[in-house]
Amino acid sequence: MKRINYLLVVLILLFFVQADMPAYKLFNNKGKKAKFSKLVEDASRADVVFFGELHNNSICHWLQLELAKSLKAKSNKTLVLGAEMFESDQQIILNEYLDGMISSKNLESGTHLWKNYTTDYKPLVNFARENKLPFIATNVPRRYASFVAKKGLDSLNAVLGKHPKRFIAPLPILFDPELPGYKGMTHGGGMPGLAYLPQAQAIKDATMAYFISQNYSENTIFLHFNGAYHSQNYEGIIWYLKKYMPEIKIMSINTVVQDTINNLKEKYFNSADYIIVVDEDVTNTY
Repeated sequence: MKRINYLLVVLILLFFVQADMPAYKLFNNKGKKAKFSKLVEDASRADVVFFGELHNNSICHWLQLELAKSLKAKSNKTLVLGAEMFESDQQIILNEYLDGMISSKNLESGTHLWKNYTTDYKPLVNFARENKLPFIATNVPRRYASFVAKKGLDSLNAVLGKHPKRFIAPLPILFDPELPGYKGMTHGGGMPGLAYLPQAQAIKDATMAYFISQNYSENTIFLHFNGAYHSQNYEGIIWYLKKYMPEIKIMSINTVVQDTINNLKEKYFNSADYIIVVDEDVTNTY
């Protein structure tokens, strides 16, 4: 009896500590406080949901898994997961793991995974495996993005054969250098060696959008995980996806870090449909 009472006290204390010192708060695009349940409700009505993360932020990765679980439990639609963190030429090995053909060790040794895969993305992949959900590797192979960063998009078509082209968005890839996200990457374009950096970003965005479009079907929710920069301000992947699928219904989430989480700074208004504000003192995963 004493042990039960002790555990009850601990749980009550944890509740109040958590309530008094929240690690994050959620806001809508107008800077009004929002509830996670409302985010889930809106996400369940979307066709594609972009979760713009900060790669090393533990709150992001926890909420990503919670959102996936909530959509699986509460929506009648088929849930499909996809991520920037997997490159399109890794799909066959990822599928083998999802289908139970290979072990986690085989997946991790047979693909070039991000250094924080085990702590941050493995729970999402395992959730897909346990629930028999598709998990789509959407990103361009990094060797092609590196080539574009050095030579530009126009040089890519001349050097790629037919087989490698199946791993990227159809060429030629439309590129708008005046989009604020791309324009801001080189701070005006005068930095040596960075002239093609926005184009390298664009081939990633276009390829992710393309593989989302190819793996979306009616009565589906495609939940995509990517760095916030790839979808904030409705640019990047979202801009390209609207080119491929003009009628698609999109919901976006952005993540920012602030010194206070009580209010959303005005500069982040309208950066997404929902904005997660994380306290700057939250420990990073790397």
